[in-house]
Amino acid sequence: MLVPTRGRPRAIARCVAALAAQRGAPPFEVLVGIDGPDAGETEAIERVRGSLDIRAEPGEASGPAATRNRLVAAARAPMLLLLNDDVVPDPDLVAVHACEQGLLGESGAPAMVLGDAPFACEEPDRLFDRLIRETSMVFFYDRMRGVHARGPGHDWGFRHAWTLNLSAPTAMVRGVGGFCGSLPGAAFEDIELAWRLHDAFGARVLYRPGARVVHHHRYEPGAYLAREESLGRDALALARANPACALDTFGRDVASAGEAEACRAFVGRERKAADELRVSLLALAERPAEGATDGQVREIYEKHLPLKRWHWRLGLSRASGERTARVA
Repeated sequence: MLVPTRGRPRAIARCVAALAAQRGAPPFEVLVGIDGPDAGETEAIERVRGSLDIRAEPGEASGPAATRNRLVAAARAPMLLLLNDDVVPDPDLVAVHACEQGLLGESGAPAMVLGDAPFACEEPDRLFDRLIRETSMVFFYDRMRGVHARGPGHDWGFRHAWTLNLSAPTAMVRGVGGFCGSLPGAAFEDIELAWRLHDAFGARVLYRPGARVVHHHRYEPGAYLAREESLGRDALALARANPACALDTFGRDVASAGEAEACRAFVGRERKAADELRVSLLALAERPAEGATDGQVREIYEKHLPLKRWHWRLGLSRASGERTARVA
């Protein structure tokens, strides 16, 4: 089990405590990679580890991809379970992943297994929080549940391989060289790995909602929009690192001069509309969660999609401009 962390001792302690309380699981090890100097993570882990087989090691601050690669190299188990430090696993998480990976191994069809990761409800619960939990503002779980659910053999594709709760055979991950170290941020490094796993081994992404963690990450509107801008910037890094993956992800060449110009034009043309939508989005953090129907939540999400896209294009436009300046 691989968990990168950086500067969040309370979060990693909460995660480790839940791992120490697993039931029905085969023997497993937990490798915690501290991305940078130890900021109290080791001490926090020691307080809650119990009899857990766990190692926590600080390293050079190099981002989640490089940190996970350190852990992949050190892992001894045949299966890797990749988690975020801000998730709290259900008591049978490891048992479910181990069972699913065991069945897949017996079938000769190795795959990535994606578990469920609902956002935790925080108090006071706000309408903005409901949008994060119930729509595709951050992840696409809403498109995998309910009427959108598919059979257990359905391949959800590499874009759903989120490493906040994902398992895969160790040999398969090592076989493609692990994560791409030239993607330093917490964006696209997971789906880029999944793209290469599919390309090399035909590995599918299978959704198993019974393998569940609760994700303790409360977004504020400003941080959410900053995330979108960062994703736009990192899209260019993905296109440089793995052009074929970027093309499959975005459906176009985001590194081209034409795309950069289109983004700049869009940002300039839609700035006023984006400013108006931003005011509307910020107000959602002041409204209580109750009172809105599921349909109304969906309408609010769709109303603000242009703002999401505007910030993404702003990030790509800025990254393209900086790249052009460096080349010049």
